[in-house]
Amino acid sequence: MRFEISKVLDAIEGRVCTDPQLARAVLDLAEIIRYQDLDGGRPASTLRLGMVIDALARSMEEDSVQVYAVVHRGVLSDADLTSNERMVVRRWADDGLVEVLDNPGDRMLEVADLLGLPVLSRVRFDGLRGRFPWLVEQPGRAVAPVPGAGGPVFIAHVGGGHTPVAGPPSPAGAKLLARQWRCSESGCSLFGGGGGGAFADLARVDRAPSGQPPPSLRNGVPTCPRHGTRLGDGGPRPRSEVLAVRVGGLIRRRFVLTAEQPVMIGRAPDGSGGIVLGQWLNDEARRWISRSHLRLELRGGDVVATDVSTNGSGVRPGGSMAEADRIPLAPQQSRILGTGDMVELYPGVQVGRPGELPTGAPYNPDSVMAEAPTMAIRLPR
Repeated sequence: MRFEISKVLDAIEGRVCTDPQLARAVLDLAEIIRYQDLDGGRPASTLRLGMVIDALARSMEEDSVQVYAVVHRGVLSDADLTSNERMVVRRWADDGLVEVLDNPGDRMLEVADLLGLPVLSRVRFDGLRGRFPWLVEQPGRAVAPVPGAGGPVFIAHVGGGHTPVAGPPSPAGAKLLARQWRCSESGCSLFGGGGGGAFADLARVDRAPSGQPPPSLRNGVPTCPRHGTRLGDGGPRPRSEVLAVRVGGLIRRRFVLTAEQPVMIGRAPDGSGGIVLGQWLNDEARRWISRSHLRLELRGGDVVATDVSTNGSGVRPGGSMAEADRIPLAPQQSRILGTGDMVELYPGVQVGRPGELPTGAPYNPDSVMAEAPTMAIRLPR
């Protein structure tokens, strides 16, 4: 069972981030892990985070959704968690995948305000609605995860709305995200690059400037939420673009494209950072789509798609699915993607901007809980 729990924690790790472009909701991990009624299990369990992430994916009808988790510092030594769970949360903190704070509740709402994210919480925020009026004015911005017949579901909690809904980022958030920030603390995992702390040697890669979280605002001054130090302005943030892959009418994966890092998409592209489609393809699509099929680059203000496949692709201008409008993209041919344009690698397999890729298929979830031991997730009857 210990091995199975480790595998599901690895799967959950791929769904937590502090990247403002990829996170779809914000939550307090210390709160979520103690929702004992979700599975009837032990007092605290990080597996409940996976259950809530799955519920978010079902609610948004999108696979691979990521959450922005803030964590109370006490979780790192919480005796109700296993030693392995505590180690994993510390690694997440040292990798900059979560924020470790003394007061996560205030930061959770600040992040939601700055980025326009929905909040997943049972807290009613009674004293904070004046400061954050969207809590009650925008239905779906604050929803509570509760037990349901097939796993957690969301209910209207503050301001109505049962489905988590994003809102517009605040003006302050837009200004903060337009700049790069630097923390004076050595090895700051949020605003300094690579991880720091006991698990620094396990940190994945230096954080790209486009993936920096929003600073905390203290008396109007951009501040590192983890260290409480004033942040230095590192200049304009490099331009980036969020794109997504849709397979069978369902968005399966979002990713960030930057000028420094082109992205390869295909059945199983070589190297790190590529978007692997193989697990979502039927046999015919797997035969058609090359291992490395499409290269995407950001050149100035343009997203450029280059076919690097054997069989070619097609462009759906403005998202039109009419065959007469489809523009062939031959091998080694490039095209700038205009507003609404999608690249179609194979019928039903498209790449484009997520807001221009509406879903239109029965939801078939890729659960992060697939490897969880059944005795650890006893669902309420």
